[in-house]
Amino acid sequence: MGIAVQLLLNGIIAGAIYALVALGFNLIYGATKFFNLAHGALTAVGGYAVFFFAKLLGFSAVAAIPLGIAVAGIIGWLLNLGIYQPLRMRKASNTVLLVASLGAFIVIQALIAILFTSQFQIISQNIGEIKTYEIFGGIITQTQLVILATTLAIMAVLAFVLWKTLLGRMIRAISDDAEVAAIIGIPAERIIGYVFLIGSAIAGLGGILVGYETGLEPTMGMSLLLKGVIASIIGGIGNVFGGVLGAFLLGFIENFGIWKIAGQWKDAIAFGVLILFLLFRPQGILRRR
Repeated sequence: MGIAVQLLLNGIIAGAIYALVALGFNLIYGATKFFNLAHGALTAVGGYAVFFFAKLLGFSAVAAIPLGIAVAGIIGWLLNLGIYQPLRMRKASNTVLLVASLGAFIVIQALIAILFTSQFQIISQNIGEIKTYEIFGGIITQTQLVILATTLAIMAVLAFVLWKTLLGRMIRAISDDAEVAAIIGIPAERIIGYVFLIGSAIAGLGGILVGYETGLEPTMGMSLLLKGVIASIIGGIGNVFGGVLGAFLLGFIENFGIWKIAGQWKDAIAFGVLILFLLFRPQGILRRR
């Protein structure tokens, strides 16, 4: 019983982290229709920005975390403004955009390694004093509870923005058909810039939470990107909240899948699930509206 509860809790926390990555990734994909691989690097940007402000400059977490989120969001916005938007104006194919985003990912990851070294970094101040709680025989940490609560809050705020605000209606219009949206007067490129700002900020928040939970390394973005993309495909690529469903499903499958086998099989299980969905339900659990 205790093992099953622990695996369930682990699956929920893993799903919450994957959901943050998938939320931003699907939001950007819905508006632009290409796989933004640089999205993964922005998770590391958020984490290392907080490390810089909190550990190197001595800022409190209350100040450092919003700054880290802002840095990730602004860099995502600049990537769109400086790279993706000019390519779209030149009618570049999605393949060209994909390759450009891969180049951006590599450059950002290399810059992080140059600035902060490739050594593992810790941003949490209370190592050895982590509060834990027991739930039906399973253990969950205070940081993990914060991760779960933050993910649920971001989901609620994003749902409100998308369905109850003018900006959200314009984002959904562009996601449905960018050309028609432009014809009726929606400033598509400006709205896409906002989408990159919001989606990248969410990715940065995911990296910050991972940094407080397990620490930071320059290559952390690739793993988070892969899990976020798999979750998006499972839930329904382009469907913002379908990615959340896929994220929690992936978290449960991964953790229960290693119940009787070594933990090193976790990634193999995730990619096995991805292959099954691509073969038998490529549109994902929820079709994109």
